[in-house]
Formats: sequence, C-alpha cells, structure tokens
Amino acid sequence: MTVLILTADQDVTADMVVAKLHERGVPMVRLDPADLPGKAVLSADYAHGDFDGYLSVNGHVLSMGGLRSVWVRRPGEPAAHAAEPSAWLTAETRQALFGMLYSASTRWMNHPRRAEQARHKPWQLRVAHSSGFAVPPTVITTAPRVAQQFVQEYRDVVVKSASGPPPGEPRVALPTTLVGPDTDFSGVAAGPALLQAYIPKRADIRLTAIGNRMFAARKAAEPGQVDGRFGETGNGWEPLAAVPERIARAVHDYLVFTGLAYAAFDFAEDADGVWWFLECNQGGQFGFVELETGQPIAEEVALWLALRRPDFRIPEGH
Repeated sequence: MTVLILTADQDVTADMVVAKLHERGVPMVRLDPADLPGKAVLSADYAHGDFDGYLSVNGHVLSMGGLRSVWVRRPGEPAAHAAEPSAWLTAETRQALFGMLYSASTRWMNHPRRAEQARHKPWQLRVAHSSGFAVPPTVITTAPRVAQQFVQEYRDVVVKSASGPPPGEPRVALPTTLVGPDTDFSGVAAGPALLQAYIPKRADIRLTAIGNRMFAARKAAEPGQVDGRFGETGNGWEPLAAVPERIARAVHDYLVFTGLAYAAFDFAEDADGVWWFLECNQGGQFGFVELETGQPIAEEVALWLALRRPDFRIPEGH
C-alpha cells in the first residue's frame, strides 16, 4: 500500500513528512501534477464493471488498487510543464488525474472538494461561529456606507484580504492594516473589502490539527501588533502543553463539519486569555512551527497517511 503526495518539487514541509514515511518503511510516490503529461504517465481502465488505474512517476508505478492515502500538499497546475501547455490541456489533465484518483478507494488529506470550500474565508467565519469559536465582528462589503458605519461602531478596525495576495506580476498585496473612523472608504465600491474589529492581543496562537491530534504553539505579540506573520519581533514560537477544552471541542466540530483531515488554525489571544478565531488554512505550513517548538507534527502527518484505507463508499447525495 502506497502513499501519494501531490506537491511541487521544492517543498521543505513535504520533505519532512517524506523522511518520516521512509523511516517507517511506508512506500510513497511524490508527484507534481504540473509534470503530467511528460515526466509522469497515467492510465485508467473502466471496463466490464471494474476499475483499475496506474500512475508512473520517475520509474515508480502506482496502482490505484494499492493506493493507501493521498496528501494534497501544494501541487502545481496540471500540465503546466507540458511541451505545449494550454488551458484546454490543463483541464483535460485535471479531469484525467483527479477523476482517476476519485475513483480509487483511499483517504484524503484533504479532499480537493472539501479543501476548495474550506478556502473561502466568509464561509470559515460562519463555520467558526457554529463550532463555538470566539469570532471578531466582521463585515465583507462593496458598499462604502456600510464600511463607514462598521468602523464608526467598532472604532479600531482591521482591513485585510479575503483571498490573499493576487497572482502575477507585479506582486500586489493587501497587508493586514489597522484603520480608523477617518478612513476614506469610497474605494470599497470597486471591490469587496473585509473589515474586522481589532483584537488587541498579547500573543498569536497557531494550532495544527491532524485527524484527532492537535498541536498548539504560542508567540508573544508586541504592543499594538496587527499581523504576527510579518515583521521581526524577537519573539519565537513556544509549544503549549495543552489545548483548552473549549477550543479542542470547537476544533473537533469544525473539522467534522468541513470534512478536513488537516487544518492550521490562527488565533489572537487577548489580555483575558480568550482565543479569537482569525482563520483556518486547510493547507497551512507547519514546518516553521515544528522547527522552533520540536512538536512532532510531520510525524503525526506521516502516521495519518500510513493508516490503512477504509472501505470505499459513495457519499450520500452523490
């Protein structure tokens, strides 16, 4: 039984898990969908009521019948490295590859359909509320008047991107920025803006969830700090011995609702010790946390991937 890892060639986080799988003697194949067709070859056979499929990557042949699990880490765009790439070839290759993988009896970290939905921050906020997290008041709007009213009510407000920095050149990013009532919001009419009540924090919390296991780390914040991901504070990540019971229950409920096997949660810890939900990244990095804290996150990912596959069942409603 073989683990399939879908990621780019240069991925240090994936390298950490690959090393753990090798230590355990678990067979694995690493594929960047950008190399298909070309360096990789696939074939799927649907005949006489049966299904079988194969992937050939760097001389290693993987049968869909021998697929233990799939880790969708940071894969490239299908057919991106083809001799003559095109939107049509990408679409055809995606259909062939993922259609074949969906047909197999396997476990996903994370299933692409679940992951795609989980990327949407507005939906994350709704699920976070339902799961029992503390969530800062938030508005997403293209109406300048609504944005102005929101800031008038909450005074100190953070504006940030819902989808992250846009692709392409030149690189344009909307940094997480603290704004006040005097801000001109007329530009909101040109595109959706996400505004959130500012939480004065004493620390950033990163919680990495793999199945039923949770690893939390804490980094002290500087006074007035808005986004802990940027700027050098001199503070490092420190492991937390335990996750508060209320948070653990909320994380469990969030994962059950979203169908995610892996998730990286970001929280702001206020002066009263409340963990405020900021976002959940379904494919978030964990390497930097493990390197600073020594938490065995890569080992836990490898253990999850190494588990035997469940019986294949078509989900209800499909």
